[in-house]
Amino acid sequence: MVTDDLVAECASGRINAALDVTDPEPLPAGHPLRAMPNVLITPHVGGWVPSLDRRSYALVGDQLRR
Repeated sequence: MVTDDLVAECASGRINAALDVTDPEPLPAGHPLRAMPNVLITPHVGGWVPSLDRRSYALVGDQLRR
């Protein structure tokens, strides 16, 4: 995945994206993909920890509200 190209295409409205893996990972807090209404980012996890559900629901909930 070429992240800059993905950002450009999503910003143009040409495509929408649903991602669970990003480059870089984790995606930095201020990255443009995080603010795009046509991009859904789900947690990429390989295990479970007690705080995972709360953080995952918060991430997806914020995106759905946007």
